[in-house]
Amino acid sequence: MSARILIITNGHLCRNPRTEKEARTLGLAGYDVTVLHVCNHAPSQILDDRLASGAPFRREVVNLLRQGGWPALRRRLTGWLARQTTGRFGWQSLGALGPAGSLLRRARQLPADLTIVHNEVAHGVGLRLHAAGRLVSADIEDWHSEDLLPVDRRQRPLALLRAQEKALLRDLVHTTTTSHALADGLQARNGGKRPSVIANSFPLQPKPRNFRAAGDDAPTFFWFSQRLGPGRGLEAFLAAWRDTTLPSRVVLVGDPQVGYREQLLESLPVDRRPFVLFRDCVPPADLPALIAEHDIGLALEQSTIPSRDLTITNKILQYLNAGLAVVASDTAGQREVLARAPEAGLLVSLHQTAAFTMALTSLLTDRAALSRRQHLARRLAEEVYCWEKEAPRLIPLVEAALASRQTRGSV
Repeated sequence: MSARILIITNGHLCRNPRTEKEARTLGLAGYDVTVLHVCNHAPSQILDDRLASGAPFRREVVNLLRQGGWPALRRRLTGWLARQTTGRFGWQSLGALGPAGSLLRRARQLPADLTIVHNEVAHGVGLRLHAAGRLVSADIEDWHSEDLLPVDRRQRPLALLRAQEKALLRDLVHTTTTSHALADGLQARNGGKRPSVIANSFPLQPKPRNFRAAGDDAPTFFWFSQRLGPGRGLEAFLAAWRDTTLPSRVVLVGDPQVGYREQLLESLPVDRRPFVLFRDCVPPADLPALIAEHDIGLALEQSTIPSRDLTITNKILQYLNAGLAVVASDTAGQREVLARAPEAGLLVSLHQTAAFTMALTSLLTDRAALSRRQHLARRLAEEVYCWEKEAPRLIPLVEAALASRQTRGSV
């Protein structure tokens, strides 16, 4: 019988592409894979169904949308109380972050030879399963105790997250993360075993359209995320872009925080505002083609936030895949990427506006050089940062973990 692998995440598959890629890879490798995840957003539920159609894994869903009456009220009240007591009194509970209890109860009902947990709520679930004798590994996509802006950290159980991260590296059979910089940072802080690195790359998409030559339409800067809001580097970019004089456009994709579009536009002169286009999020399957319609990808991570500084997000790697030249903030993770092909993009400081403007101007001035950067970006994806290169690193980790059952046992 094939080894049973249970993958747990607190979220939708369409919003957790790293989880879906892992499940698909292990399913195609012959493992009996089940993904346990939360459903709490009706539009994402539809996308999840499409994404998993015909997939080589099963899904088990903690469907919070179906909860009504007292169960739903109790869940919302419990979460609210957990956030309030965390923010005001320092009480540490995973309930402040999501439905840990519901995930744990369902996970206990699903037999597995290896359980792999993603994100902070699932990490807490995984540690409880480990304490009960399960074989557990963890993926640390973000440094959760060192993430987000200060205002967004007030109701997060930071002491609990730090304790979890220490236990993940010390106790579990193995951990993975997104960059060598983050692997080093996590081990330096927590001790234990250094995480293995599985980059946040994607399967190679079809060869991008022919790169535009000089004389074609004005180049387009492109940025995307699930959330369009403060703390993403967009304010710094627009402050630099507004002072460029050559024609260009900006396309921003994401679900906007209330009033944020207006805030961004108000920071620009009236004559520049028509050249900034806002678009809603698109289904994951449509995103690669959308990215490839543009010229320059914006990866504007904040170096002042340790998690954002050290990780390699999927954003910069999807730009490479689509053949976009990259404008990347000077973070440790993004330096790690561009060190392999420096001419594929530009590293910039978000806080040096004049120098940032000069860098953008250099991209807009020399269209032949821009085209060369685009070709080098795609080559970097083909040779290093694609899922076809990462998947072979995942399989041996899982094989080694399962082999360790001879001394650990399984549940």
